[in-house]
Amino acid sequence: MRMRALVLGGTGWLGRAIVARLLESGAEVTCLARGESGDAPSGARLVAADRREPAVYDAVGADGDLGADWDEVIELSSAPDLVEPALAALADRAAHWTLVSTVSVYARDDEPGADESATLVEPVDLTRYADAKVMAERRSAERLGDRLSIVRPGLIVGVGDPSDRFGYWPARFSRLESGPALAPTTDGRFAQVIDVDDLARWIGRAAPSEHSGIVNAVGDPVPLGDLLRCAAEAAGSEAGLVEADDETLLAEDVNYWAGPRSLPLWLPAAAVGFAQRSSRAFRAAGGVTRPIDDTVADVLADERLRGVDRPRRSGLTRSDEEAVLRQIT
Repeated sequence: MRMRALVLGGTGWLGRAIVARLLESGAEVTCLARGESGDAPSGARLVAADRREPAVYDAVGADGDLGADWDEVIELSSAPDLVEPALAALADRAAHWTLVSTVSVYARDDEPGADESATLVEPVDLTRYADAKVMAERRSAERLGDRLSIVRPGLIVGVGDPSDRFGYWPARFSRLESGPALAPTTDGRFAQVIDVDDLARWIGRAAPSEHSGIVNAVGDPVPLGDLLRCAAEAAGSEAGLVEADDETLLAEDVNYWAGPRSLPLWLPAAAVGFAQRSSRAFRAAGGVTRPIDDTVADVLADERLRGVDRPRRSGLTRSDEEAVLRQIT
């Protein structure tokens, strides 16, 4: 009998990847989403609805049967007004449930190698992403017990990434007419990512394996300097780097990590553990990640297809980078 999976979402970037992997495995997949991010992948059924509407979950029952009519439910949201009604309506109708959380739930980022037992933030303000995810984990665990798998991804990267964080670097080195790239001081810094397809593939296997518990879905930590050199080599660039310390970059109004006028993947020195989380539990649960070189190559091809000089959600524009370089060199 085909596995019946309900994805609460399924039309955004990660959601579509999860649905695609489920379909590949032969599952029958229904997506419940507004559909504003697009359609569901071909082969999946999309129930286009606002999850805040009353009785919305009636539309995804199995012929009105209120029994355990889903082999798998996958929750991608953190918003309490989405998570809690879904649990109330569906928890008793699901054989297994996967909650996609985040490594941002941890209270400390200064402990390299910390595992899933590390202290979490206390959910005080549920408008904050980390707080809302912690509360979603707690409510899900209370309702589902050992039928629950909580996956805490690190930085998700790969083809189609809408955040532009990881892709900034292959795109930057593709500007062959440009000079050296501005970068933070790389010594002692790391990047830790997971390819969206690797994450989606593991989530797609969580239900049939009846996995329960918590895993940090992360790849191996990679020295930031090595990652930037890998991106440059893939792009065929010999331009090199101009590294600047944190104080210099902050004085030039360059931001950490992501968003406008940022240097993506750059973290404060005190956050040495954020990109060095333990992946032991993930590996023990069958998690597999591809070599970072392969992800870089795929992202580079995608960036060139999308346009390396397109407007971006993260990173420095060419003119902003040139202005900073003039100031510091």
